[in-house]
Amino acid sequence: MITLITYDITDPKRLNNLRRFLLDYGLRTQKSVFECDIDDIAIRRIRAYCRDNLDIGNDSVRIYKICSRCINKVVLSGQGLKVTQLDYMVL
Repeated sequence: MITLITYDITDPKRLNNLRRFLLDYGLRTQKSVFECDIDDIAIRRIRAYCRDNLDIGNDSVRIYKICSRCINKVVLSGQGLKVTQLDYMVL
């Protein structure tokens, strides 16, 4: 399922670590936004990473699941790709 992950991390080290971690799950479409095609297991891994590595008192991570009906309504203005435009194969 397509999942949108947004974050606001206060510490540069934690920010860079989270960014590198999320690269394994999706495409960075804006500075603090990832679009991912992931399952519930991956979402649990991301939530566990956040719980174990972020300062929940100061940092914020939001995970939005986007249904298949809604993904077709996403409007893109300007440059960039949607995850659904990528052609990839899982090995």
